[in-house]
Amino acid sequence: MPNHKSAEKRVRQTAKRNAINKSNTSRLRTQIKKLRAALASGNKEQTSALLNPTVSAIDKAVNKGILHKNTAARYKSRLTLHVNNLAQ
Repeated sequence: MPNHKSAEKRVRQTAKRNAINKSNTSRLRTQIKKLRAALASGNKEQTSALLNPTVSAIDKAVNKGILHKNTAARYKSRLTLHVNNLAQ
């Protein structure tokens, strides 16, 4: 348990930040899973419709510090490649 007033505040701030980060991470992972499920089902229209929101979610995760920019670029590149291969 924190022994100082400043330590108590830091515990509150950390808990709040942790909840925000968990929410943002969950939102990102859900969006990626939706796109991967559409790719697995082979639905061309659905994958095309889900690609832009997924890329947007990945970019937002980078801005919020959830993902590293190179990791985000890798995700976007691979997902786009799969969608393009399915469209052919």
